[in-house]
Amino acid sequence: MAYQSTWYYTDLPEKVVDIIAEDLTENFEPQMADSRLHGDALNKEKRNSQNAWIPTNHWVAGFIWHYIMRANRENFLYDLKCIDGESMQYTRYEEGQFYGWHNDSGLATHYKPVSVGNRGNGHETAQDFVNENCEMVRKLSFAMQLSYPDEYEGGNVQLLDEAGNMYFAPRKRGTIMLFDSRTQHRVLKVTKGIRKSIVGWTVGPRWK
Repeated sequence: MAYQSTWYYTDLPEKVVDIIAEDLTENFEPQMADSRLHGDALNKEKRNSQNAWIPTNHWVAGFIWHYIMRANRENFLYDLKCIDGESMQYTRYEEGQFYGWHNDSGLATHYKPVSVGNRGNGHETAQDFVNENCEMVRKLSFAMQLSYPDEYEGGNVQLLDEAGNMYFAPRKRGTIMLFDSRTQHRVLKVTKGIRKSIVGWTVGPRWK
């Protein structure tokens, strides 16, 4: 199959999306805080939104991982290991909020504390940690749309491909989207209402 820069799945049953949205609203909405950039910097001129962190042992992460593996098998064929930081973001954009142009590439975020050479014996060194973690980079970014298109105005996800063409992600509720983490993209300012989504990143060995 020819490589495509973006993969979409738009056929999730409405009831499934309802169950996911209800779970996140109940269990993670109270944890919402100002979103930070990769590296934990707070910069509202670059990214102005809120998010809570969903651990990968939560069932929603396992559900999305199935589609990550499907997208990778059908389209990307990347060497993937896991979700970066062992968590995903439950995000909320309110009126006036946005995320400027950026890409998600870079070293993995605190990938794992176990060393290579001294695995499991309690004598891991700082160099062991560096050797293990600094060989992992973000490869595929993913997002799931949780809001209905008529619940907000603005807030479109815009992407820029390698040829310089701009395009928008589908606004349909329940859409799951994956794209190469090196892709430039942004979330336009929400002008009315609230937009909610799940976003995250998968990691694998450095590009060869």
